[in-house]
Amino acid sequence: MSIKVFCDIADLYNIKRFNKNNFVKGFTTNPSLMRKAGAKDYESYSKQILKVCKKKPISFEVFADDPRSMIEQGIRIKNWGKNVYVKVPVINSKKIFMGKVIKELNNRNIKLNITAVYTAKQTAKILKMINKKTKVIISIFAGRAADAGKDPVPEFLKSIKIAKKFKNVEILWASVREPYNYTQARQLGCHIITIPPSIIEKIQKFGKSFDLLTQETVKNFLIDSRKSKFKI
Repeated sequence: MSIKVFCDIADLYNIKRFNKNNFVKGFTTNPSLMRKAGAKDYESYSKQILKVCKKKPISFEVFADDPRSMIEQGIRIKNWGKNVYVKVPVINSKKIFMGKVIKELNNRNIKLNITAVYTAKQTAKILKMINKKTKVIISIFAGRAADAGKDPVPEFLKSIKIAKKFKNVEILWASVREPYNYTQARQLGCHIITIPPSIIEKIQKFGKSFDLLTQETVKNFLIDSRKSKFKI
């Protein structure tokens, strides 16, 4: 199955670079990536990004913690561009499900990216809040789940299955840890995977045989041992 690759980044240099890359079909950002990129004013920095990324879909996240403010921010973010998805966390910091926010923004025909999702139960709750017309991405955090000793694969399989009735919903593999996650996401039937720049570059080099990998590995050992002038 084909899968769309998004770049998970907020710094302008890499957005300019990967916006020209046909392998990359869109972008995702979050407040942490924006801070890391040096953004001081959220809106003005986002609009700088949109001067570069004019057509490919891109997600900008609300950063309020109460439903009313999230809705207000979401409406404002939506107006930044036709290619903008409003990113909304599935819960707030108080563990309250943001169904009200999701439903309100979805009813306004605002494209959404529901983030920080980990389970199929959360996916099911999201699906109850949305229509079958307006585009919605559900971002399931595989890497962070695995970091906690949890297998994310069953949650993806269940989420993909229950979302099939919604032609407007796409399941996204988020929190990538290694290039092989791309293969996993594609095999599972995910619609999108969002990947950091360094891993995208590795994926585009896929195709080496085991024999070649063995030879390259041994050559690297040899080069390093000679540089260090090891002797026994």
